[in-house]
Parts: sequence; C-alpha cells; structure tokens
Amino acid sequence: MVLLQGPRSDTISDASYDYNVIIVGAGPAGLFAAYELAGKGLEVLVVDAGKDINERHCSVSSSSPCGHCSPCSILCGVGGAGAYSDGTLNLRPDVGGNLAEQTGDAGSAWELVDYVDEIYLKYGAPTKTYSATGEDAEMLKRRAASVGARFIDIKQRHIGSDNSVELIGRMKKYLESKGISFLLESKVKDIIVENSKCKGIVLENSQIRSKYTLLAPGRVGYEWVNDLVEHHSIKFSYSGVDIGVRVEVPSIIMDPVTKINHDPKFHIYTRGHDDFVRTFCTNEHGFVVKEEYEGFVATNGHSMHSKESENTNFAFLVHVELTRPMENTIKYARSVAKLATTIGGGKPVLQRIGDLRKGRRSTTESIYRNAVVNTLADVTPGDISMAMPHRIVMDIMEGLEVLNEIIPGVYSDCTLLYAPEVKFYSLKIDVDKTMQTNIESLFVAGDGAGLSRDLINSSATGILAARGILTHTGKNCEK
Repeated sequence: MVLLQGPRSDTISDASYDYNVIIVGAGPAGLFAAYELAGKGLEVLVVDAGKDINERHCSVSSSSPCGHCSPCSILCGVGGAGAYSDGTLNLRPDVGGNLAEQTGDAGSAWELVDYVDEIYLKYGAPTKTYSATGEDAEMLKRRAASVGARFIDIKQRHIGSDNSVELIGRMKKYLESKGISFLLESKVKDIIVENSKCKGIVLENSQIRSKYTLLAPGRVGYEWVNDLVEHHSIKFSYSGVDIGVRVEVPSIIMDPVTKINHDPKFHIYTRGHDDFVRTFCTNEHGFVVKEEYEGFVATNGHSMHSKESENTNFAFLVHVELTRPMENTIKYARSVAKLATTIGGGKPVLQRIGDLRKGRRSTTESIYRNAVVNTLADVTPGDISMAMPHRIVMDIMEGLEVLNEIIPGVYSDCTLLYAPEVKFYSLKIDVDKTMQTNIESLFVAGDGAGLSRDLINSSATGILAARGILTHTGKNCEK
C-alpha cells in the first residue's frame, strides 16, 4: 500500500521537478528535517520502505518467534528504528555523535540540542529528566575511578517505547497538516545523478524528481548508502564499529544505579588489549528484542512505561577500528554478525556468563533453570566464544569484571549474554557546512550517513540538513 498525502501547490517553478525536496527515510533525522522545512513554501515528500507508525507491528513476543517480515517493522517505517527503542534522549551534543563538528562550535551545538529537545517536548516527551547530581554522581564517579573506569554523567529524558509511538504519530499528523507528503512502503533503489547533480530518486518502477534530495535512511540503510557511495563516487571516510552483546540481569542488580541515572554510561579500557568497552542503551525493567538485517540477526533492547519485566538489559560494546589493508569496519562487523547468526541457526545466541567462564555452551536445560529468565525467547542457547572473535569475547569478559566492581552482581554466573549486538555506523559521508555532499543538491543526515548514533544527534543532523537546504533555496531558515 502506498500512502501519498499532502496538498500540491505551484511553488515548484521548474516543471521538470515533482518536488522541491525529497527526504529518504522517516526516522528521527527525516522527520525533524521535514519539521524544519514545514511551512516554508516548499513541496516536500518523505519516502520510507516501511509502514506508518500506527501500522508497524512485530510478531515477536515471549511466546511468538520472529515472522521475518520484509522490511522489518522494528527497524523500518515512520519513526525509524528509534520508534521501538528505549526512547532515551541524551541531552548532550557530544554523546551519540559530535554536533560541534557540524555546527562549527560547542555553543551552537548545545543550542541545537535544546531546540531539538523542545520539539520532543512539544509532541509529548515527559518533562521529567534524569541526571546524576551531587553525592550520587560523585559516588558513581568514585566507584568507576577506583577500578580505572569512567562514569559519564548525562542529562536524559526517557520517552519509553510505548510513548514514542504516540509522540511520533502526533508529529507526523502535524507535518501532514503543514503539507508534508508521505510515500510509504516504497523502497528507494537509487538516486538520479546528472552532471554531478542529484535530481531525485529511483523507486522500483518509477522515478520522482526533486530540486534537493536528503538521504536519512537510518542505521538499517547503511549498506544501501555504502552502495550509493561507491556507485556515485560520494566522498566519505571510514568510521569505527561497535561489536558486543546485550547483557540481561535482574533489575534489582541495576536499580541502585538506574535510580541515579536512567541510562548510565560507563567507559572502560580492558587490561589485556587496552580496547575501549562501554555500556550503552540501558533498559530498566525492559525487554531484549531481535533485529532482522539482510543476511543476519542482531539484538537490541527497549523499555516501556506501561509494561515492565523483572530484568534490566544493556548493550556492552567493544569499539573496533581497522587500518590498512582492511579499513572497512562495516564489512568486518557484518562478517562477525553473520557468523553469530550461523552458529545460532538464524537466531541470536544466548549464554550464561557462568557457562562462558567455564568454556562450555549453554543448553536449553541450563537456560530453563537459570535464575534470570530471558525476556527474548526466540534464541538459541549456545557458546558465544564460537560465534565471536576471541579478542572481542575477552574484552567483554574483562570489561564485565571491571563493571562488576562498580555494580556488584552484573558478572554473576546467571547473568545472560545475547550475541550479537552490533552498532553499525555507516561510512561517514563528507559534508560541507550545509550538510551537502560533493554531489550538488544531495544532502545527508542521521545514522545512515555516519553522522549520528542516537535520537538527539540524529534529529539534530536532520535539522541542520533542512537548514542547509533552506540556505540553498534562499528561504527563511530561522527557527
């Protein structure tokens, strides 16, 4: 089903174009770009391969396995992958990206974060924020420092996976009221480039032409972006990748820390290899979920305000940088994820830490009698050391040992590890100060372009790209 909504007008002066702006991707970057363009007298079309926010449904539950939907409703559609994430807003420009690189200075980057936060609040984000302050913050920093780690204090706002859907729905309704059009369940195959200038997009059986095109396909679109980079000679640089596991523990273990900071960030350098390991995306009383990519599966987590589990989960990630002759971290991470998927028979691998320490695989029986009940049932009990490189496994074990000194209990025998958890950061597309690539009229934003790694930064880069387009059109780009 194709949804095409929004009134047409005579604002397009050149009859050879169908729209002033086409935005590829209806995730945070795409939606916030559309928000910034709304009401500026431009014909704007947002295209996405997935469904509308109220039509996105996932069959995975405690009793139902993955239905292998194509495209995956968890990753694609209005709201992007962030719609079913924990909905945590990290209110800093240097977490989940580095906005100062795009804005030119730290002050402007902080102002942009505040502006993005105001928009989230406008559409229903809770006013309550979380931040470790005073003695609580000092205690966590002291504990971390005593074992050679760092606690990163971040002001956060927690929307929740369930509330995110409503927030996104309200935002989309507003955009439609302002004339923004949406073309959903439509996969973009390519872009139209003529004489080094982008002039629109190529769908399955048609083309749509535009004066300006903004690529914001999100993390799920990283491979597509990589293909475009190669085919159209778009300038880029390689960035690192994070590979690790999703850790699940009883909430009572994490409660003393999550009560201080909703999504605590701990940074650790391992003793053996001196590799950087970090906690990411903590889901208090949350659920582990599976993500379907082309050729492999991965894990993630979410938490909701309306439904809770007895567990808390978080990602534990090892940062990987590669040098010549193999600089393509994405290809490397895909190979790791594919191996883990093969070992798991098409499902994530689940293992108890106690079994991993003893060098044996977890079995269906050992998982069944485990004190921590896994919230994701569609898994294969197995051996993570068979599914991931030895160095990464050792980094995870050493890092969790250190984390256990800060949060006693996270490295207990019954703690569950799901593999793989992979955070792909697309090739980092080179952009100018307006977010335009070396291809004229082609702009990029968000995770899919390698410019962000969380909701706030993704949304902010969408704003910046929209302002860049407005600069080129000569339209008013005031807030």
